[in-house]
Amino acid sequence: MKITLKGDVKEFDAPKTALEIAGELSQALKKEALAVKIDGTVSDLKTVINKDCELEFVTFEDDDGKRVLRHTASHVLAQAVKAIRPDVKLAIGPAIDNGFYYDFDSAEPFSTEDFKAIEKQMDRIVKQNLPLERFELPREEAIKFMEDKGEPYKVELIRDLPEDAVISFYRQGDFTDLCAGPHLPSTGYVKAFKIMSVAGAYWRGSEKNKMLQRLYATAFSKKADLDAYVQMLEEAKKRDHRKLGKELGLYAFRDEAPGFPFYLPKGMVLKNTLIDFWRQMHKKWDYLEISTPQIMKRTLWETSGHWDHYKENMYTTVIDEEDFAIKPMNCPGSILVYDLEPHSYKELPLRYGELGLVHRHELSGALHGMFRVRCFTQDDAHILLAKDQIKSEVVRIAQLLDEVYSIFGLPYKIELSTMPEDHIGTREDWEKAENALADAITSIGKEYIINPGDGAFYGPKLDFHVQDSLGRTWQCGTIQLDYQLPGRFNLEYTTSEGGKETPVMIHRVVFGSIERFMGIITEHFAGAFPLWLSPVQVKVLTITERADEKAKELMAALEKAGIRAELDVRNEKIGFKIREAQMQKVPYMFVLGDKEVEQGVIAVRDRKGNSKTMTFDEIIAQINEEVASKAL
Repeated sequence: MKITLKGDVKEFDAPKTALEIAGELSQALKKEALAVKIDGTVSDLKTVINKDCELEFVTFEDDDGKRVLRHTASHVLAQAVKAIRPDVKLAIGPAIDNGFYYDFDSAEPFSTEDFKAIEKQMDRIVKQNLPLERFELPREEAIKFMEDKGEPYKVELIRDLPEDAVISFYRQGDFTDLCAGPHLPSTGYVKAFKIMSVAGAYWRGSEKNKMLQRLYATAFSKKADLDAYVQMLEEAKKRDHRKLGKELGLYAFRDEAPGFPFYLPKGMVLKNTLIDFWRQMHKKWDYLEISTPQIMKRTLWETSGHWDHYKENMYTTVIDEEDFAIKPMNCPGSILVYDLEPHSYKELPLRYGELGLVHRHELSGALHGMFRVRCFTQDDAHILLAKDQIKSEVVRIAQLLDEVYSIFGLPYKIELSTMPEDHIGTREDWEKAENALADAITSIGKEYIINPGDGAFYGPKLDFHVQDSLGRTWQCGTIQLDYQLPGRFNLEYTTSEGGKETPVMIHRVVFGSIERFMGIITEHFAGAFPLWLSPVQVKVLTITERADEKAKELMAALEKAGIRAELDVRNEKIGFKIREAQMQKVPYMFVLGDKEVEQGVIAVRDRKGNSKTMTFDEIIAQINEEVASKAL
């Protein structure tokens, strides 16, 4: 049989397991491999290869490898819990982002004190290096098998499977679970794991069903990676934007307005600084800023499709006996602006930028600080253009995004989401649009990964996932091609031949929303914003009352120089004042005492503890340079 591995073809005389093939290729590969893709399908390493095919070995570096290891770890967790609490009923235990969970029906609740005992039992199971053995049963035998084990949730799952479904199980020692797989060859591969938390979860996600207990956990291929992940989580707690937002006086949330942020004075400085920056960038890149109404008639939202497909997330009202809706998106407003007057091909691309305040009715359980709110300012742009302009325009947008994210020190990855099953438009149009997006990104030296079938129903999209200082990723920017809305609103432009054509629309955001981006950079910088972003750039601190008058003069000079400053002339020790300013993450502290006043200098201290004596002109020049360059 012929096996294709990364383009190379190797011949084998007899059937072999994927693990045996890995061993013949490289002992290092055999050690690192967790699963195998056979003609694109992820399978167990124990799978026997007996025909020509294409193989790709999967390690923990791959998302598929992480899922296989963590799903196997969920079985180890379930086996450990059953060993400690035999009467527990098993529900489901999938791998998820950053870990896995398992749902249990237990008469006795789990507590954090139980975690160590469960982990100790898991460690025993791992050290036993129990092989995972897959087997299949006919439907009725499978049902009886689970009934005999007293697992009603598993029985329900089997009964709900299609009649022609393959019903498979995995056995490890004396523990067996209903599972489609794939899995690791043995429990010994699960070398590093930790139970993270416990929460309630309704069976099958329905509040009509019984509340189960969900143990969240994670697993890694190396203990060092697990330790680094746990340390990152601890650091993330310190950087929680909700905590820092309160401590730094940026924003707050009240029970009287769930999901609606209150901006505090310093938060408004940060928000307005971001908006000023947004305006500068968009002026540079030839956008026209517009502002469209917050509330518009139902008929508009029917034409756009939102009334039929998004109404449950919209706030509605009645005015003069007509239905209206508060806008959840800005795009229909931009379309109405375009439709106010006729347009020629000479005007295209026509770029409308809008800092539009939108409202969306998010479920209360989904609300999360500034990351998920019910009211936010979307830094939108809607670009009307001809189809042959798509590639060049996407290049411009990608360059804009690259410039913005570089200024904030946010590296990013790009995903290209392609045509979903539920789509409109011809395959030819989709292929042209997908190729235009791909060509645009590669033409400026950027790489992307394919996210198959995840495009919007009206067109493909590029999503930009930024990575913060802790290695976490956040989806911020997006470039979406829309073939639907311009046609639904009968938009057109005059071509060079004098005919009429429908333009294409690009929906595009950079920050995603001002609120969410503020939350991201608060955590990214741990509240210690770069000087140009800091709500307070300088704090003037006095050592003695004799320096107060000079400090007030200094404040006036700072204000004249356009520098955001605060004055602290309280009758407190200078060490206390400095520590407080450092807690507030103020970039620079100007310390004035008798000596400084007498010599006409300033003791300049930064938030890291470095200090230097400088003249006023010297430090102002340094600050102006740091602000102008947007230094990190």
